[in-house]
Amino acid sequence: MFTNKTVLITGGTGSFGRNFTKFIYNNYNPKKIIIFSRDENKQFRMAQCFSDSKGILRFFVGDVRDQERLERAFNGVDIVIHAAALKQIPILEYNPFEAVKTNILGSKNVINAAINQGVKCAILISTDKACQPANLYGSTKLCAEKLFINGNLYSTGKTRFSCVRYGNVLGSRGSIVETLIKKKFNGNIKITDERMTRFWITLRQSFELVLFALENMQGGEIFVPKIPSMKLVDLFNALAPNISREIIGIRPGEKIHEILISKEESRHALKLERYFVVLPEYQELFELNKFYEHYHNSRKPPEDFYFSSDTNSQWLTIKDLRKMLIR
Repeated sequence: MFTNKTVLITGGTGSFGRNFTKFIYNNYNPKKIIIFSRDENKQFRMAQCFSDSKGILRFFVGDVRDQERLERAFNGVDIVIHAAALKQIPILEYNPFEAVKTNILGSKNVINAAINQGVKCAILISTDKACQPANLYGSTKLCAEKLFINGNLYSTGKTRFSCVRYGNVLGSRGSIVETLIKKKFNGNIKITDERMTRFWITLRQSFELVLFALENMQGGEIFVPKIPSMKLVDLFNALAPNISREIIGIRPGEKIHEILISKEESRHALKLERYFVVLPEYQELFELNKFYEHYHNSRKPPEDFYFSSDTNSQWLTIKDLRKMLIR
């Protein structure tokens, strides 16, 4: 799928972008990989990590808030992976308009630039926090999802837009897993609520999800992986068993449990072997027959189904988690 194709990753110096670049560089033969991000220092450090013997890496300094810069970067691009976003929940609550400018208006700019420059397909990297959001970050990502899905109505099939949505990534930069492994905490560990559960996915699984989406997208889907859940207290037991803990109570904008597919979405979702596919809801705007024809091996989820981290049938044990981190 990447052979002789030009791939651009917004937010390309983040955890996903940096590692996905390495993945497709080592496993495929793209014509060019463009790293689009606003931090030239991170770009410099990332370039130092690659020998780039193939001569295919390009670094493009720019911000998704700037559509003119996106237009220039997207010229000649076949595939766009839109991973750029502001993500720190407490900080965004204090800087709400900055979140809107990057996560919502930036996504709008990506859509417009992709259509104007004839990009063949664009994938939004989304989050479980976009499903029934409880904070500003999740709300902006929900809006970005809606924009990407309905971007297909503007592109009239010339550019296809779809989303992938998943939970916490094991070992990503700044994550609780990285904090525990590298012991980046002073004194005891602060736990908000012992009942809290979360979905967990490895970087490799997130890459496979994006590949599946790119191979199968008709335009307008949200692809959701069937991934396991784990209690946060079990995570601490696995990675910091002997450290004292302090219960501080749930923080503003946090949920006890996360949801990847709501009951409302499940009514227009399909169940595959490893993934769920949420189809566009507005049948009068999308030709849904093409989805059912393409995903002909799928099944409908049970009535009133929802995919929540507390009722998930897949659970990570401490042993499972350690195995995943070793891989």
